[in-house]
Amino acid sequence: MWIVYLKEIRSLLRDRKTLVFAILIPIFAMPALGFGFAQLARVMEARARTQEIKYAFFGARNAPAVAALFARESGFRAVPLDGVEQIRGAIADDRIKLALNVPARFDDSLAASRQAALELHFNSADAGEITRRRVAAVIEKYNATLRERALADFGLTAPQLAFVLNPVKLDEHSTADQRERVGALIGGMLPYLLLIVCLMAAMYPAIDLGAGEKEGGTLETLLLAPIARSQLVMGKFMVLFSIGLAAALLMVSSLGVALRLFAGRLDADFAAVVLSLGVGDLALVALMLVPTAAIFASVLLAMSIYAKSYKEAAGMMQPMVMLTIMPLVLAMVPGVELNWVWASVPLTNIALAMKEIVKGTMDYQKFLMILLSSSVIAALLLAWCRRWFSREQVLFRD
Repeated sequence: MWIVYLKEIRSLLRDRKTLVFAILIPIFAMPALGFGFAQLARVMEARARTQEIKYAFFGARNAPAVAALFARESGFRAVPLDGVEQIRGAIADDRIKLALNVPARFDDSLAASRQAALELHFNSADAGEITRRRVAAVIEKYNATLRERALADFGLTAPQLAFVLNPVKLDEHSTADQRERVGALIGGMLPYLLLIVCLMAAMYPAIDLGAGEKEGGTLETLLLAPIARSQLVMGKFMVLFSIGLAAALLMVSSLGVALRLFAGRLDADFAAVVLSLGVGDLALVALMLVPTAAIFASVLLAMSIYAKSYKEAAGMMQPMVMLTIMPLVLAMVPGVELNWVWASVPLTNIALAMKEIVKGTMDYQKFLMILLSSSVIAALLLAWCRRWFSREQVLFRD
């Protein structure tokens, strides 16, 4: 088995695709892309919060105070439009970001102590939430002025007005600490990245070890060698297992080093969570990767053995990516938490376990159950792969 293993490892290390997918991408590309995306997101969000917003205002004579407030507000610039019917086209053409329409008798309603409505037209799919919050902040300034005036008109004290507006206040006290709150956000992405890298790193070597040898005509020679089929399968399996696991571990290590080196440039809460992750937490994440790499290696090797050509093997393995992504995305859905039911769902349970490790709330009984069940699945798939390899109609399909 080890002779086959070393022979295949030497062959794969000469292949540039293996070096790129198993070493360069996990160590350099993925952390760089992650940091680049995070920085870009921060820059774009900051820009959206501070960039000038072009707006149109209709019915200014119905609410001159509101119109004047927007005119004085920094970050807003009025753009004239001929009529309300042009709002949709102007927003679509990016001539304006939003339009405000004040209905007739707006000020009359406020003077009569009745609530008045102000129409806001904007594209909610195009950074709409940031736009809405900036407009709401301006309106809140106007509301604050009206509330102060109401205090004087009605003779209400501030506590009395608070009672009228909101008799019962919900005083929230979260039991989640900083690591748990932030870890819930970033913990969902970690297994997604690690498992995809683990799969992709083993995919191209798997094609070479099965379909590639069929096309190269070396499979028959290998089968004639004085070595048991089980040892031959185990040798090839160990190659894929080692590459997939090594790629994921390299990514964990490089991400850990990069995050600690650049913690000062990260958000304070995010940096605190990164620094709170210890060696034991990373070891548990690595332990979760062991059965995962074995599952991927067994399935990919079986597919490659079945395929008649390199092209067919590549086509068969592409759906594996989608089948892997679906349970990982499921683990990020709000409301899906690690319990005994989800702990029995393959891949989703591993993703949820990694998320709990990052949050620092791992239930070690569930952890052992997930590790054991995933190992059993990996062993069954390896046994199936061994049986698959022993069938002549699979090895030499017409």
